[in-house]
Amino acid sequence: MTGPTALVALLRDWPSAPLLPPPAGEDSLEFVRAAVRHGLAGFVAHAVGQGGWSLPSEASALLRRESLSGAARSIQVKALLLRSLEVLNAEGIVPVALKGYGLGLRLYPDPLQRATRDVDLLVRRDQVDAAARALKRLGLTTRIPDTARHVEASAHHLELQGPVGLVELHFHALSPWGHPLEGDTLLARAVEGTLEGRRVRWLRPEDEAVYLSLHAGNHLLQRLAWLFDLKLLARKGVDWPRVVEAARETGQAPAAWYGWETARRLLGAPVPEEVLTALAPPSWQRLVAARLFTASRLAGMELLNDKPAWVAAKLLLAPSARTVAAYSLRRLRSRLRAVVR
Repeated sequence: MTGPTALVALLRDWPSAPLLPPPAGEDSLEFVRAAVRHGLAGFVAHAVGQGGWSLPSEASALLRRESLSGAARSIQVKALLLRSLEVLNAEGIVPVALKGYGLGLRLYPDPLQRATRDVDLLVRRDQVDAAARALKRLGLTTRIPDTARHVEASAHHLELQGPVGLVELHFHALSPWGHPLEGDTLLARAVEGTLEGRRVRWLRPEDEAVYLSLHAGNHLLQRLAWLFDLKLLARKGVDWPRVVEAARETGQAPAAWYGWETARRLLGAPVPEEVLTALAPPSWQRLVAARLFTASRLAGMELLNDKPAWVAAKLLLAPSARTVAAYSLRRLRSRLRAVVR
């Protein structure tokens, strides 16, 4: 068993003890490197200890270093998240915290086990400018020269960066295949809570299930952490009929199928068959996905390292020809403007 496939096996068997023996020799080092590439070093360190795997000393030391390094980065991101919530709350803005530390807090044994490098916050469209001004008080500046870009249909967030880190300020949750997932609608039914005394919102569980699956699919499932998020969310429990309803509301239900089907097939996520049937794309796209989304190919990030194959896969798996055509035209116009500048 190679290192990357051992990683898939460990994620599939968790929370039970691994059914297969741990990787040895060079495979054990590649197992750790794969965990790092997929943003799972912290969780894998936990799962290896819990499952009774004993890795060779070099691999074990590398896993410990990488898990501690990832935890340190997550602590920095958490600090930026809390400061961001403070300045936004002061302006009367209560954003949705997407992915990142907040998701780790609600799904993982320890929130620091989920690797994260930035803060993703979703606000209403009419709050974008006020939110950006508030965040700039943290020493952040916009990375997009045209701050009016949030009125373009192809955009879905502003980026603000500084010495303290990066905040992605979303007005759409995301734009998979160029089709925006409307932020105001999600905010209207989000659940309000607190994070260490700061007001924050979380996506409604069914919306989060759709959002996470569309996000993973839009990136062609090239990070196993995204699939493992889906497994953990499914294990926590969601109202599956409402997930199907929410997916259909986006107009991209077939695109949500890729993440959930692969999470079930490769990682054992408890997704009901009738849910996959309700979301399923045409049979030819299911065949394409089965060829692309294998354990070895996903573990090796093959599409991420092959730009022509990436583009071909995006075109083949697009939820509709019209959506991908509009997206392609917007990307072309954007590149032409960049050349003119």
